[in-house]
Amino acid sequence: MNKAFQEKSTYQIVSDGSCDLPVELAKEKNIAVVPFYVSFDDTNYLKENVEIGIRDFYQQMVERKGVYPKSSMPSAQDYAEVFQPYVQAGIPVICICITTKFSGSMQSALNAREMMLETNPEAQITVIDSTVDTVLQGQYVLEAAAMRDSGMGYEETVARLEEIKSTGRIFFTVGNMEYLQHGGRIGKVAAVAGSVLGIRPIITLKQGEIFPSGIGRGRKHTTEKTIGLLLDYLAEGGKKIDDYSIAVGFGYDMEEGAAFRDHAMEVLRSKGYAVKEMLLLQIGATIGVHTGPYPLGFGVIERGNIPPV
Repeated sequence: MNKAFQEKSTYQIVSDGSCDLPVELAKEKNIAVVPFYVSFDDTNYLKENVEIGIRDFYQQMVERKGVYPKSSMPSAQDYAEVFQPYVQAGIPVICICITTKFSGSMQSALNAREMMLETNPEAQITVIDSTVDTVLQGQYVLEAAAMRDSGMGYEETVARLEEIKSTGRIFFTVGNMEYLQHGGRIGKVAAVAGSVLGIRPIITLKQGEIFPSGIGRGRKHTTEKTIGLLLDYLAEGGKKIDDYSIAVGFGYDMEEGAAFRDHAMEVLRSKGYAVKEMLLLQIGATIGVHTGPYPLGFGVIERGNIPPV
């Protein structure tokens, strides 16, 4: 724990590794991350971003056709080891976890919280089900850090996080159906898209679950449809573009992700949205094991601190 941060901070933001924040960005924003694990052989599980980098993970997926990696959630002990220094220093913790519909990570965090309270009954640890995952979870976590750093109080930040999480959406597509079908978690999507050659699904995540949002033939068609979903969502919300955090999430191909981000910004501006920035974040192993190497799409969520008019 950074001593200077300990002196100035009123509370600590913690997230599980599903947030997919770059290591340096998490460090810069004083966000502690409890990694997920990933394995290519069902035996050796490596801590993401600690024992295996994201680039290496995707490289193995691309090179090892027919091998389907698996992820595993952090244990209660993993969380406890992260919580402990803050608890001992008397610093309250807000811990943000992947949607409980996808993982038991939040239960591990709650178990760790109970472990901390046994020896430190005055400890303040709030565990939040983000109801989202991957890049969108990262945006949510960044909003928590921004609220903290703006001087917003602990309880106020917790309340605001609970308010904005229902506004989170992911609109994305994948390179092919292979990993989605193998994972067996997306029956709704599979029912819509089927296994017709060349047909790819467009998928929406909201409030912890995924829903089919159409199909398309070819990458350009499906990615354009995700832009359409984003535009529809912004129109329905009726808020200013600055009221939202918007990010592009990509997998193996960063160049494709950057080109898609630039194109999306041009489209939004042509529709009257004066978008100033759009984060470009790499989707990590926690979700990448289910989507394959080529997921691409958007995360969007209302900001914690709404900019003044």
